[in-house]
Amino acid sequence: MKRQKKQYMDSRKYALVALFTVQLLYGLNYTIAKTVMNENYIKPFGFVLLRVIGATVLFWLISFFFPKEKIEKKDYIKFVVAAIFGMVVNLLFFFKGLEYTSPIHASSIMTIIPVIILVLSSYFLKEKITSKKIVGIVIALCGALVLTIYGKSGRAGDNVPLGNLLILINAISYSIYVILIKKLTEKYHPVTFIKWSFSIGLIMLIPFGYSELGEVQWNSFTPYITFSVIFVVIGATFGTYLLNPYALSQLKASTVGTFIYLQPVIAALYALAVGADFIDAIKIGAMVLIFTGVYLVSVKRKQKK
Repeated sequence: MKRQKKQYMDSRKYALVALFTVQLLYGLNYTIAKTVMNENYIKPFGFVLLRVIGATVLFWLISFFFPKEKIEKKDYIKFVVAAIFGMVVNLLFFFKGLEYTSPIHASSIMTIIPVIILVLSSYFLKEKITSKKIVGIVIALCGALVLTIYGKSGRAGDNVPLGNLLILINAISYSIYVILIKKLTEKYHPVTFIKWSFSIGLIMLIPFGYSELGEVQWNSFTPYITFSVIFVVIGATFGTYLLNPYALSQLKASTVGTFIYLQPVIAALYALAVGADFIDAIKIGAMVLIFTGVYLVSVKRKQKK
């Protein structure tokens, strides 16, 4: 019994670490990806196609080191729908929205995901919503709203309302994706699920990004832009899509979704590090609220002996 409990706690700990790593990569991705697009090295849809091509190749390569699984025919349509929401709608709207809005705005708007997931998971997955989770989500949402209100774009040419709307659609699409893959990741190994989802998504994305990817002037890349593209493909795509299903297989969907609140904090801190933003008491207070909310949602209640 004690050994089983320890194994469970270890699995949960690793899943939480994986989940934090996902948010770290996503948080950095806002500024890094926007820089590549805003400096006209790669347009949004071309960037989406590039990252999916790279990630698809990587997932197929590592799949040779994992057990082979056959997808049941009854799950074919589920994989297609998951690819539509998780790779096509999600990525296209995210990158186009990020082109028009600021990293802090985009990362803050994404914090609506736990609210959507909370409703969907309670209905479709029959997850129990405790009062502590509700309080945690409300506290974290308050912090995210503070960041949203005070986060402004300093770049001329940004269309913040349009960008925010596109990011909102992306958030809704990603929430649906998280719910859809919950049962699939319980049935199939994460690598099996992801390699086929990306393969299907890649086929769907070719018409959207083919022409923009063909316009890329590869010899114009600076070392930083090259690093940024590699980061987006390997870190913010391959890494996040590999770790997220693993975390979802060990944790509740609502817990996974709530960790999204870390993204605006990480995005803001990175913007500060590169001199793209400033810090004040309001932003510090918002970050405290976000971390508090994540803590309340992720910490399990101790069982009475």
